[in-house]
Amino acid sequence: MFIIRWLLGRIILFFDFVFAPKRKQRPIAEQQRLDEQTQTMALYQYQACPFCVKVRREMCRQNININTIDAKTEPHKAELVAQGGKLQVPCLKIVENGQATWLYESKEIINYLNQRFA
Repeated sequence: MFIIRWLLGRIILFFDFVFAPKRKQRPIAEQQRLDEQTQTMALYQYQACPFCVKVRREMCRQNININTIDAKTEPHKAELVAQGGKLQVPCLKIVENGQATWLYESKEIINYLNQRFA
C-alpha cells in the first residue's frame, strides 16, 4: 500500500508541475499589500495530497503568497492537533487581531481566498 500511495503522490506532483496554472499579474503596490495581509496565514498541508495540491494551485492562480507548513513533521503536527482540533489537511490558519481561525476543507479554503483576494 505504501508503494501505491508513494507512486500516486509522485504522479500528482508531476502533473501539478507540468500543468501549473498561470499566475495573476497585479501592480507591485497591490501585490505588496496582499503579501502583508497573508503574512499571518499558514497552510498546513502534505506535499502530495490531492486536496492540498488543489488549494496550492488556487494560491498560485491568484498569486497569493501564504506560508506552507508540512503537517507530517512532529512540531507542526502537534500544533495542528492542539490548536486546530484535528489532524486533517489542508488546513488554513488565519490569525486576525490575535485570534486564530482554522479552515479545514479545501472548498472552504478556496472560497475564502476567492472572497478575500479575488
